[in-house]
Amino acid sequence: MHRIAKVMVAGAVAHLLVCSASASAWNSRSHMMIAAVAYTRLTPAVKTRVDELLRLNPDRDNWSALIPAGTSATRKKMMRFMIAATWADRIKSNPAYHLDGSHNGNRPPEDPSASRNTGYDDFARHKYWHFEDRPFTQDNTSLPPIPTPNLRTQITAFREVLASPQPDALKSYDLSWLLHLIGDAHQPLHCTTRVSAQQPEGDDGGNGVNLTGSSADNLHSFWDGVLGGGQSPATALGSIANLPDPPTSAANDLDVSHWLDACTAAAQQTAYQSPPIREGAGPFTLTQAYKRKARKLAEQQVALAGARLANILNEELR
Repeated sequence: MHRIAKVMVAGAVAHLLVCSASASAWNSRSHMMIAAVAYTRLTPAVKTRVDELLRLNPDRDNWSALIPAGTSATRKKMMRFMIAATWADRIKSNPAYHLDGSHNGNRPPEDPSASRNTGYDDFARHKYWHFEDRPFTQDNTSLPPIPTPNLRTQITAFREVLASPQPDALKSYDLSWLLHLIGDAHQPLHCTTRVSAQQPEGDDGGNGVNLTGSSADNLHSFWDGVLGGGQSPATALGSIANLPDPPTSAANDLDVSHWLDACTAAAQQTAYQSPPIREGAGPFTLTQAYKRKARKLAEQQVALAGARLANILNEELR
């Protein structure tokens, strides 16, 4: 077994099937749905290439526990690709990895380790890579700066490596991150934070907006799980049949800045819709109309993220 795999597995197997619930993006099901959409659009050559690269992920041996017995070899490759899209959240509950930075790891450390890209020998969780909290205000409160590195900087960095002649070991690490982060870039509350007199540093992408009468205890968690929960790739795969077809022009737009602009607008126009989400920490009660609108937007975003992920891999992966 690979040396890093031994480090990860020792004492950690019980944790590997559990994702962190406190600071995730889309939950496992939604990330796997995005990857499933992407996989159906990959060329045969790229499917072979991603399978080669994901064989180097040290968590790969644990993925088999999530794949139903009797699954065909072809479908297993697809499901491993889907599970790989959850890897960046899986390491949050893996004791082999450590928190880095401040604010429970959600702010980057002020040193070069925050943006290093060395591969699987890096055991930092890099939670701050999962989002770009672009601040906005509705009461003219001064806006704080956007910390870097973040979601935008890392998507750009990882795409550059996948298109380069860098070693496969590094490409595997960057592919595993990219499968996840492209999904994160389409979750509205991973693209913005609302700043107000009550919350002058922002609400951490809705984590500081409390809910009542909901299975989720805050607004961010609600959006993470708006399409349902669970870690079964078979269930996630079955769910993509209900997704809308993304507009071709939008699917072909591979500029991450455009994605985040649209994602921020969606957050302001839908996720922070008032009523019911007024300024402050709440608690607020979501209406059925809000939940229906949120689900519709989430389905559109998941389908679009999958199409864009496929286009990037088909065009850029070497």
